[in-house]
Amino acid sequence: MGLSLSILVTGAKGFIGKNLVAELKNQGNISINECDVDTTPAELEAYCQVATFVYHLAGVNRPQNNTEYMTGNSGFTAALLAMLQKHNNNCPIVFASSAQAALSNPYGQSKKAAEDLFLAHSLATDAKVMVYRLPNVFGKWCRPHYNSAVATFCHNIARSLPITINDPSTELNLVYIDDVVAEFVRALHGQANIQNNYCVVPTTHHITLGALADLLYSFRDSRVSLTVPNLSDALTRKLYATYLSFLPESDLSYSLKINSDERGSFTEFVRTVGQGQFSVNITKPGITKGNHWHHTKHEKFMVVSGSGIIRLRVVGTDAVTSCHVRGDSLQVVEIPPGYTHNIENLGESDLVTLMWASEPFDKDKPDTYMARV
Repeated sequence: MGLSLSILVTGAKGFIGKNLVAELKNQGNISINECDVDTTPAELEAYCQVATFVYHLAGVNRPQNNTEYMTGNSGFTAALLAMLQKHNNNCPIVFASSAQAALSNPYGQSKKAAEDLFLAHSLATDAKVMVYRLPNVFGKWCRPHYNSAVATFCHNIARSLPITINDPSTELNLVYIDDVVAEFVRALHGQANIQNNYCVVPTTHHITLGALADLLYSFRDSRVSLTVPNLSDALTRKLYATYLSFLPESDLSYSLKINSDERGSFTEFVRTVGQGQFSVNITKPGITKGNHWHHTKHEKFMVVSGSGIIRLRVVGTDAVTSCHVRGDSLQVVEIPPGYTHNIENLGESDLVTLMWASEPFDKDKPDTYMARV
Protein backbone atom coordinates (compact mmCIF):
# COMPACT_ATOMS: atom_id res chain seq x y z
CA MET A 1 0.00 0.00 0.00
CA GLY A 2 1.52 3.32 -1.09
CA LEU A 3 2.04 6.49 0.87
CA SER A 4 -0.52 8.24 -1.37
CA LEU A 5 -3.37 6.79 0.70
CA SER A 6 -4.70 9.51 3.01
CA ILE A 7 -7.57 8.48 5.24
CA LEU A 8 -9.96 10.81 7.04
CA VAL A 9 -11.69 9.37 10.11
CA THR A 10 -14.45 11.44 11.69
CA GLY A 11 -15.37 10.53 15.25
CA ALA A 12 -11.80 9.27 15.62
CA LYS A 13 -11.86 9.47 19.42
CA GLY A 14 -15.13 7.58 19.78
CA PHE A 15 -15.53 3.88 20.46
CA ILE A 16 -15.46 2.64 16.86
CA GLY A 17 -13.08 5.36 15.74
CA LYS A 18 -10.47 4.61 18.37
CA ASN A 19 -10.45 0.91 17.48
CA LEU A 20 -10.38 1.60 13.75
CA VAL A 21 -7.55 4.14 13.95
CA ALA A 22 -5.49 1.76 16.09
CA GLU A 23 -5.84 -0.98 13.46
CA LEU A 24 -5.19 1.35 10.52
CA LYS A 25 -1.92 2.32 12.18
CA ASN A 26 -1.05 -1.37 12.31
CA GLN A 27 -1.55 -1.54 8.53
CA GLY A 28 1.44 0.76 7.88
CA ASN A 29 2.10 3.24 5.06
CA ILE A 30 -1.18 5.07 5.66
CA SER A 31 -1.62 8.75 6.46
CA ILE A 32 -4.50 9.12 8.93
CA ASN A 33 -6.22 12.42 9.66
CA GLU A 34 -8.29 12.13 12.82
CA CYS A 35 -11.31 14.40 13.17
CA ASP A 36 -13.26 14.79 16.41
CA VAL A 37 -15.08 17.46 18.40
CA ASP A 38 -11.86 19.43 18.91
CA THR A 39 -11.08 19.59 15.17
CA THR A 40 -11.56 23.07 13.66
CA PRO A 41 -13.56 23.60 10.45
CA ALA A 42 -10.36 24.72 8.72
CA GLU A 43 -8.58 21.52 9.73
CA LEU A 44 -11.52 19.40 8.56
CA GLU A 45 -11.55 21.17 5.20
CA ALA A 46 -7.83 20.55 4.77
CA TYR A 47 -8.42 16.87 5.51
CA CYS A 48 -11.28 16.74 2.99
CA GLN A 49 -9.09 18.24 0.32
CA VAL A 50 -6.43 15.50 0.50
CA ALA A 51 -8.51 12.47 1.59
CA THR A 52 -8.42 9.43 -0.64
CA PHE A 53 -10.82 7.51 1.63
CA VAL A 54 -13.26 8.67 4.33
CA TYR A 55 -14.64 6.82 7.35
CA HIS A 56 -17.55 8.87 8.66
CA LEU A 57 -18.10 7.61 12.21
CA ALA A 58 -18.98 10.86 13.99
CA GLY A 59 -22.48 11.22 15.35
CA VAL A 60 -24.70 12.04 18.30
CA ASN A 61 -26.20 9.25 20.43
CA ARG A 62 -27.33 10.84 23.68
CA PRO A 63 -28.04 14.57 23.22
CA GLN A 64 -29.70 16.78 25.80
CA ASN A 65 -32.64 17.35 23.47
CA ASN A 66 -33.90 15.60 20.36
CA THR A 67 -33.17 18.49 17.99
CA GLU A 68 -29.46 17.78 18.46
CA TYR A 69 -29.87 14.46 16.67
CA MET A 70 -30.40 16.15 13.33
CA THR A 71 -27.70 18.73 13.99
CA GLY A 72 -25.10 16.19 15.04
CA ASN A 73 -25.92 13.46 12.53
CA SER A 74 -27.52 14.92 9.42
CA GLY A 75 -26.16 18.46 9.83
CA PHE A 76 -22.53 17.46 10.27
CA THR A 77 -22.82 14.99 7.40
CA ALA A 78 -24.04 17.78 5.12
CA ALA A 79 -21.09 19.96 6.13
CA LEU A 80 -18.62 17.12 5.50
CA LEU A 81 -20.04 16.38 2.05
CA ALA A 82 -20.05 20.08 1.15
CA MET A 83 -16.33 20.30 1.90
CA LEU A 84 -15.59 17.20 -0.19
CA GLN A 85 -17.63 18.59 -3.10
CA LYS A 86 -15.96 22.02 -2.80
CA HIS A 87 -12.64 20.35 -3.59
CA ASN A 88 -14.12 17.97 -6.19
CA ASN A 89 -13.12 15.06 -3.98
CA ASN A 90 -15.08 11.98 -5.03
CA CYS A 91 -13.19 9.50 -2.86
CA PRO A 92 -14.93 6.41 -1.41
CA ILE A 93 -16.77 6.86 1.89
CA VAL A 94 -17.78 4.41 4.62
CA PHE A 95 -20.67 5.68 6.73
CA ALA A 96 -21.37 4.07 10.11
CA SER A 97 -25.15 4.32 10.26
CA SER A 98 -27.40 2.43 12.66
CA ALA A 99 -29.97 -0.34 12.46
CA GLN A 100 -32.30 2.23 14.00
CA ALA A 101 -32.28 4.13 10.68
CA ALA A 102 -35.15 1.80 9.74
CA LEU A 103 -37.17 3.05 12.75
CA SER A 104 -39.15 6.24 13.33
CA ASN A 105 -37.47 7.45 16.53
CA PRO A 106 -35.54 10.77 16.48
CA TYR A 107 -32.15 9.06 16.44
CA GLY A 108 -33.13 6.70 13.64
CA GLN A 109 -34.63 9.54 11.63
CA SER A 110 -31.41 11.55 11.89
CA LYS A 111 -29.36 8.57 10.72
CA LYS A 112 -31.75 7.98 7.80
CA ALA A 113 -31.46 11.65 6.83
CA ALA A 114 -27.66 11.28 6.81
CA GLU A 115 -27.96 8.16 4.67
CA ASP A 116 -30.07 10.09 2.17
CA LEU A 117 -27.43 12.80 1.99
CA PHE A 118 -24.81 10.20 1.14
CA LEU A 119 -27.05 8.66 -1.52
CA ALA A 120 -27.56 12.08 -3.10
CA HIS A 121 -23.81 12.74 -2.93
CA SER A 122 -23.09 9.43 -4.67
CA LEU A 123 -25.61 10.15 -7.43
CA ALA A 124 -24.26 13.67 -7.96
CA THR A 125 -20.54 12.85 -7.91
CA ASP A 126 -20.35 9.11 -8.75
CA ALA A 127 -18.47 8.66 -5.44
CA LYS A 128 -18.60 5.17 -3.94
CA VAL A 129 -20.55 5.30 -0.69
CA MET A 130 -20.80 2.30 1.64
CA VAL A 131 -23.49 2.55 4.31
CA TYR A 132 -23.33 0.16 7.28
CA ARG A 133 -26.48 -0.06 9.38
CA LEU A 134 -24.75 -1.37 12.46
CA PRO A 135 -26.61 -3.13 15.29
CA ASN A 136 -25.30 -2.95 18.87
CA VAL A 137 -21.50 -2.86 18.75
CA PHE A 138 -19.54 -4.14 21.76
CA GLY A 139 -15.90 -4.50 22.68
CA LYS A 140 -12.96 -2.80 24.40
CA TRP A 141 -12.94 0.97 24.87
CA CYS A 142 -16.73 1.26 24.66
CA ARG A 143 -18.28 3.87 26.92
CA PRO A 144 -20.51 2.48 29.71
CA HIS A 145 -23.81 4.14 30.62
CA TYR A 146 -24.02 5.58 27.12
CA ASN A 147 -25.35 3.43 24.30
CA SER A 148 -24.20 -0.14 25.01
CA ALA A 149 -25.82 -2.50 27.49
CA VAL A 150 -22.79 -4.79 27.16
CA ALA A 151 -20.41 -2.00 28.19
CA THR A 152 -22.63 -0.95 31.08
CA PHE A 153 -23.05 -4.51 32.35
CA CYS A 154 -19.31 -5.23 32.06
CA HIS A 155 -18.40 -2.01 33.86
CA ASN A 156 -20.85 -2.53 36.71
CA ILE A 157 -20.36 -6.26 37.23
CA ALA A 158 -16.58 -5.85 37.28
CA ARG A 159 -17.06 -3.35 40.13
CA SER A 160 -19.80 -5.29 41.98
CA LEU A 161 -22.31 -2.56 41.10
CA PRO A 162 -25.97 -3.38 40.37
CA ILE A 163 -27.34 -3.69 36.85
CA THR A 164 -30.90 -3.10 35.70
CA ILE A 165 -32.77 -5.57 33.50
CA ASN A 166 -36.40 -4.74 32.73
CA ASP A 167 -37.04 -7.82 30.59
CA PRO A 168 -34.48 -10.68 30.71
CA SER A 169 -35.96 -12.16 27.51
CA THR A 170 -35.11 -9.08 25.43
CA GLU A 171 -32.80 -10.20 22.64
CA LEU A 172 -29.76 -8.20 21.61
CA ASN A 173 -28.38 -8.22 18.08
CA LEU A 174 -24.65 -7.71 18.51
CA VAL A 175 -21.52 -7.19 16.44
CA TYR A 176 -18.02 -7.29 17.90
CA ILE A 177 -15.76 -4.29 17.41
CA ASP A 178 -12.93 -6.36 15.89
CA ASP A 179 -15.36 -7.78 13.33
CA VAL A 180 -16.56 -4.25 12.51
CA VAL A 181 -13.00 -3.00 12.10
CA ALA A 182 -12.04 -6.00 9.94
CA GLU A 183 -15.01 -5.31 7.68
CA PHE A 184 -14.14 -1.61 7.46
CA VAL A 185 -10.60 -2.53 6.43
CA ARG A 186 -12.00 -4.85 3.77
CA ALA A 187 -14.07 -1.93 2.51
CA LEU A 188 -10.88 0.11 2.22
CA HIS A 189 -9.55 -2.57 -0.13
CA GLY A 190 -12.75 -2.67 -2.20
CA GLN A 191 -14.03 -5.87 -0.61
CA ALA A 192 -17.08 -4.64 1.35
CA ASN A 193 -19.88 -7.13 2.03
CA ILE A 194 -22.98 -5.74 0.30
CA GLN A 195 -26.55 -6.94 0.86
CA ASN A 196 -29.66 -5.19 -0.47
CA ASN A 197 -27.85 -1.89 -1.18
CA TYR A 198 -26.34 -1.75 2.31
CA CYS A 199 -23.01 -3.02 3.59
CA VAL A 200 -22.98 -5.49 6.46
CA VAL A 201 -20.63 -6.96 9.01
CA PRO A 202 -20.91 -10.66 8.15
CA THR A 203 -20.56 -11.98 11.72
CA THR A 204 -23.37 -11.13 14.13
CA HIS A 205 -24.43 -12.60 17.46
CA HIS A 206 -27.69 -12.89 19.38
CA ILE A 207 -28.19 -13.20 23.14
CA THR A 208 -30.89 -12.26 25.63
CA LEU A 209 -30.25 -9.70 28.34
CA GLY A 210 -30.73 -12.37 30.99
CA ALA A 211 -28.25 -14.76 29.37
CA LEU A 212 -25.79 -11.91 28.88
CA ALA A 213 -25.93 -10.98 32.55
CA ASP A 214 -25.54 -14.62 33.65
CA LEU A 215 -22.49 -15.04 31.41
CA LEU A 216 -20.84 -11.84 32.65
CA TYR A 217 -21.44 -12.82 36.27
CA SER A 218 -19.78 -16.18 35.54
CA PHE A 219 -16.73 -14.28 34.26
CA ARG A 220 -16.57 -12.38 37.54
CA ASP A 221 -16.91 -15.58 39.57
CA SER A 222 -14.23 -17.36 37.54
CA ARG A 223 -11.55 -15.86 39.74
CA VAL A 224 -12.89 -18.00 42.57
CA SER A 225 -13.62 -21.13 40.54
CA LEU A 226 -10.47 -20.57 38.43
CA THR A 227 -12.46 -21.80 35.44
CA VAL A 228 -11.79 -20.11 32.11
CA PRO A 229 -14.99 -19.88 30.03
CA ASN A 230 -15.59 -22.03 26.98
CA LEU A 231 -13.61 -19.94 24.52
CA SER A 232 -14.45 -22.24 21.60
CA ASP A 233 -17.77 -20.37 21.48
CA ALA A 234 -17.18 -17.18 19.48
CA LEU A 235 -19.60 -14.95 21.39
CA THR A 236 -18.33 -16.16 24.77
CA ARG A 237 -14.74 -15.52 23.67
CA LYS A 238 -15.54 -11.98 22.52
CA LEU A 239 -17.62 -11.13 25.59
CA TYR A 240 -14.90 -12.44 27.92
CA ALA A 241 -12.30 -10.26 26.20
CA THR A 242 -14.67 -7.32 26.50
CA TYR A 243 -15.35 -7.98 30.18
CA LEU A 244 -11.64 -8.15 31.00
CA SER A 245 -11.09 -4.79 29.30
CA PHE A 246 -13.46 -3.20 31.82
CA LEU A 247 -11.64 -4.46 34.92
CA PRO A 248 -10.43 -1.67 37.23
CA GLU A 249 -6.66 -1.43 37.08
CA SER A 250 -6.55 -2.17 40.81
CA ASP A 251 -8.15 -5.55 40.06
CA LEU A 252 -5.87 -6.68 37.25
CA SER A 253 -4.05 -9.00 39.67
CA TYR A 254 -5.51 -11.46 42.16
CA SER A 255 -4.19 -14.01 44.62
CA LEU A 256 -4.40 -17.79 44.39
CA LYS A 257 -4.79 -20.38 47.12
CA ILE A 258 -1.34 -21.88 47.80
CA ASN A 259 -1.38 -25.38 49.29
CA SER A 260 1.98 -25.60 51.08
CA ASP A 261 3.79 -27.85 53.55
CA GLU A 262 7.38 -28.73 54.38
CA ARG A 263 7.81 -30.41 50.97
CA GLY A 264 6.92 -27.29 48.96
CA SER A 265 3.61 -26.13 47.50
CA PHE A 266 0.96 -26.83 44.89
CA THR A 267 -1.11 -24.02 43.39
CA GLU A 268 -3.91 -24.41 40.90
CA PHE A 269 -3.77 -21.65 38.28
CA VAL A 270 -6.52 -22.22 35.70
CA ARG A 271 -9.34 -24.66 35.07
CA THR A 272 -10.91 -24.96 31.63
CA VAL A 273 -14.18 -26.28 30.28
CA GLY A 274 -13.17 -29.63 28.82
CA GLN A 275 -9.46 -28.88 28.41
CA GLY A 276 -8.06 -29.65 31.83
CA GLN A 277 -6.30 -27.82 34.63
CA PHE A 278 -3.03 -25.90 34.92
CA SER A 279 -1.05 -25.78 38.17
CA VAL A 280 2.33 -24.76 39.53
CA ASN A 281 4.19 -27.26 41.72
CA ILE A 282 7.19 -26.26 43.87
CA THR A 283 9.39 -29.02 45.30
CA LYS A 284 11.99 -28.25 47.98
CA PRO A 285 15.60 -29.53 47.60
CA GLY A 286 15.95 -33.24 48.36
CA ILE A 287 12.18 -33.78 48.35
CA THR A 288 10.27 -36.32 46.25
CA LYS A 289 6.59 -35.67 45.51
CA GLY A 290 3.97 -37.79 43.80
CA ASN A 291 4.13 -41.60 43.90
CA HIS A 292 0.61 -42.01 42.58
CA TRP A 293 -1.16 -42.99 39.36
CA HIS A 294 -4.45 -42.39 37.51
CA HIS A 295 -6.89 -44.57 35.58
CA THR A 296 -7.87 -42.00 32.95
CA LYS A 297 -6.39 -38.66 33.94
CA HIS A 298 -3.14 -37.87 32.17
CA GLU A 299 -0.68 -35.03 32.67
CA LYS A 300 2.14 -33.00 31.17
CA PHE A 301 5.01 -31.76 33.37
CA MET A 302 7.46 -29.02 32.42
CA VAL A 303 10.18 -27.91 34.82
CA VAL A 304 10.78 -24.16 34.44
CA SER A 305 13.32 -23.64 37.23
CA GLY A 306 15.77 -25.90 39.06
CA SER A 307 16.85 -29.45 38.25
CA GLY A 308 15.35 -32.82 39.07
CA ILE A 309 14.21 -36.20 37.86
CA ILE A 310 10.78 -37.54 36.93
CA ARG A 311 10.32 -41.28 37.29
CA LEU A 312 7.51 -43.37 35.78
CA ARG A 313 6.55 -47.04 36.07
CA VAL A 314 3.61 -48.91 34.59
CA VAL A 315 1.53 -50.25 37.47
CA GLY A 316 2.11 -54.01 37.81
CA THR A 317 5.57 -53.96 36.20
CA ASP A 318 9.10 -53.34 37.50
CA ALA A 319 10.79 -51.24 34.79
CA VAL A 320 11.28 -47.56 35.69
CA THR A 321 11.67 -44.79 33.12
CA SER A 322 13.66 -41.75 34.31
CA CYS A 323 13.63 -38.29 32.76
CA HIS A 324 16.19 -35.73 33.94
CA VAL A 325 14.69 -32.23 33.76
CA ARG A 326 16.12 -28.72 34.07
CA GLY A 327 14.64 -25.26 33.95
CA ASP A 328 17.32 -24.08 31.52
CA SER A 329 16.38 -26.79 29.00
CA LEU A 330 12.61 -26.82 28.72
CA GLN A 331 11.03 -30.14 27.84
CA VAL A 332 7.63 -31.69 28.38
CA VAL A 333 7.29 -35.05 30.11
CA GLU A 334 4.11 -36.98 29.35
CA ILE A 335 2.46 -38.77 32.29
CA PRO A 336 0.17 -41.38 30.68
CA PRO A 337 -2.65 -43.08 32.61
CA GLY A 338 -1.63 -46.28 34.33
CA TYR A 339 1.87 -45.00 35.18
CA THR A 340 2.73 -44.35 38.79
CA HIS A 341 5.08 -41.36 38.85
CA ASN A 342 7.06 -39.01 41.06
CA ILE A 343 9.29 -35.97 40.78
CA GLU A 344 12.46 -35.44 42.85
CA ASN A 345 14.39 -32.21 43.35
CA LEU A 346 18.08 -32.97 42.75
CA GLY A 347 19.26 -29.36 42.98
CA GLU A 348 19.99 -26.86 45.72
CA SER A 349 17.13 -24.50 44.90
CA ASP A 350 13.37 -24.94 44.54
CA LEU A 351 12.22 -27.09 41.63
CA VAL A 352 9.36 -25.28 39.88
CA THR A 353 7.15 -27.35 37.60
CA LEU A 354 4.28 -26.26 35.39
CA MET A 355 1.71 -29.06 35.37
CA TRP A 356 -1.25 -29.70 33.10
CA ALA A 357 -3.84 -32.35 33.96
CA SER A 358 -6.47 -33.50 31.49
CA GLU A 359 -9.19 -33.17 34.14
CA PRO A 360 -9.60 -30.57 36.89
CA PHE A 361 -9.27 -32.16 40.32
CA ASP A 362 -12.56 -33.47 41.68
CA LYS A 363 -12.43 -34.38 45.38
CA ASP A 364 -15.45 -36.67 44.93
CA LYS A 365 -13.75 -38.54 42.08
CA PRO A 366 -10.01 -37.85 42.35
CA ASP A 367 -8.85 -40.77 40.15
CA THR A 368 -5.60 -40.76 42.15
CA TYR A 369 -4.09 -43.89 43.72
CA MET A 370 -0.93 -44.11 45.82
CA ALA A 371 1.87 -46.42 44.62
CA ARG A 372 5.62 -45.92 44.98
CA VAL A 373 7.57 -45.84 41.76
